[in-house]
Amino acid sequence: MHPAGLAAGTPRLPSKRRIPVSQPGMTDPHQLFDDTSSAQSRGYGPQRAPGSLGYPAAAASPQAAFLTDPMSNMAMAYGSSLAAQGKELVDKNIDRFIPITKLKYYFAVDTVYVGKKLGLLVFPYLHQDWEVQYQQDTPVAPRFDVNAPDLYIPAMAFITYILVAGLALGTQDRFSPDLLGLQASSALAWLALEVLAILLSLYLLTVNTDLTTIDLVAFLGYKYVGMIGGVIMGLLFGKIGYYLVLGWCCVSIFVFMIRTLRLKILAEAAAEGVPVRGARNQLRMYLTMAVAAAQPLLMYWLTFHLVR
Repeated sequence: MHPAGLAAGTPRLPSKRRIPVSQPGMTDPHQLFDDTSSAQSRGYGPQRAPGSLGYPAAAASPQAAFLTDPMSNMAMAYGSSLAAQGKELVDKNIDRFIPITKLKYYFAVDTVYVGKKLGLLVFPYLHQDWEVQYQQDTPVAPRFDVNAPDLYIPAMAFITYILVAGLALGTQDRFSPDLLGLQASSALAWLALEVLAILLSLYLLTVNTDLTTIDLVAFLGYKYVGMIGGVIMGLLFGKIGYYLVLGWCCVSIFVFMIRTLRLKILAEAAAEGVPVRGARNQLRMYLTMAVAAAQPLLMYWLTFHLVR
């Protein structure tokens, strides 16, 4: 039983709440987390590097360690020198079999040169000066001299001729990849045969000339321009248009080859003091005429079956 002093109406004293004693290093008894900064300052826990925003410094990467190694630097330098020597050796061997530096000369053309050269191939009768210009015993680039041979027009003309041949075969329902490949291989075979025949003839006649194999390929490749014109006109206007345009182009290429090659073949004979009526000079003239006359024949042989 409760004592009488605790009867109703007697005020009840509030209960005392026990406050836990704060741990060392805690300034606020209501703080949820302990402050560990003081422990770190006393040497406990990992030390933070200055300027690392509180994160420990990252370990050095293997790539950085490799680059800072002196032996690695020596290996890289040795590898670079080997690569440079290998590139120089490859360039020398390629230039020995494929004259890259000379090929750059034959492709040094621009739009103005291409337009003038095409006009010269179609209308060679109006041209007077056929001499190739030289600068310090070296012929100038084709873009500076319309008389200089180039490989750009023959290469583009050959590709265009193959495309036009495929178009002509397609309009006649005769197109097939094998037939188009045969057309391209036949044109290349005739071109190679021409070059070999001319080189053999120059060797047998002991002609000293500055004509190179690339020059011959360039001059002989100009006939594809007339072949393209003949086939296109044949597709548009039939046999009459084909024969008219091809005939004009055949005469033009004949005149072009005569006036071009005589300066390359006969000029050397004049410089050597060979008489104009001499037997050797006559043979050189026959060779020039034969090369020029072969161009119209091949133009007709490679195109007559494309127009029906």
